[in-house]
Amino acid sequence: MAKDRKPDDGRARGSATRSGAGGSTGRAKAGGKGGRTRPPTQAVADAQKRPWALIAGAIAVVVFAVGAIGLAVWQVNEAEAGKVSSVDEIAGIETWEGLSQEHVTTPVDYEQSPPVGGPHDPEWADCTGTVYDVEIRPENAVHSLEHGAVWITYDPEVVSDADIETLERLADEPGRMLSPYAGQDSPISIQSWGHQLKVDSAVDERLEQFADLLTFAANLEPGATCSNPRFIEQPRLAGEGSAGTPEATDMGEPPSDGS
Repeated sequence: MAKDRKPDDGRARGSATRSGAGGSTGRAKAGGKGGRTRPPTQAVADAQKRPWALIAGAIAVVVFAVGAIGLAVWQVNEAEAGKVSSVDEIAGIETWEGLSQEHVTTPVDYEQSPPVGGPHDPEWADCTGTVYDVEIRPENAVHSLEHGAVWITYDPEVVSDADIETLERLADEPGRMLSPYAGQDSPISIQSWGHQLKVDSAVDERLEQFADLLTFAANLEPGATCSNPRFIEQPRLAGEGSAGTPEATDMGEPPSDGS
């Protein structure tokens, strides 16, 4: 019986040997394809590099964000740099007080040219960023000033087309209007109720200062509108008669022709 066990023991040992060899092969495959494995020192070095890469990326994002915020602040400061808080800060501006608000249908002989206030027509000129290419009746324009509008005028014989385009951009805001005014004593003039500034250049920064400060600053008729579509379609021209009546109200629709 002992002889019967010996072959069994031998086969068992042989099986163990093959299993061991097979185990060695399995361990080699577990280490990488074809037995190629990353050296431990290299893996540690790579692991040490990754945090620095993340930190560098985070720093870049922060620097970019700070730069963007700084640029935005600079732009706001630049935009605010030229603004003024009172008429006293605008060199050359003239001011009048105690101007009449009477409604009349007759022509008015104004003290200023262009006028800045005083008796005026019952109908107002549209002043919703309106650009007129005709000389509008000053009595209607003065009524717009009473509503808080800023009126920009220019001498068409002096001011260039390029300067007129610049003035059109300035006038393109609610509460403003632009029109030619032949014979005025300066190339460009800008008016609000009781205020006037005359300049030689369309890029004079005081024009924008005046407009930004005084558009709708006059509060003579709270709630009065600047809109008058009828006047846009049929503007009353300088030298023409009135189309309104003294009974017309500022809060309602402009009077119709012949009323």
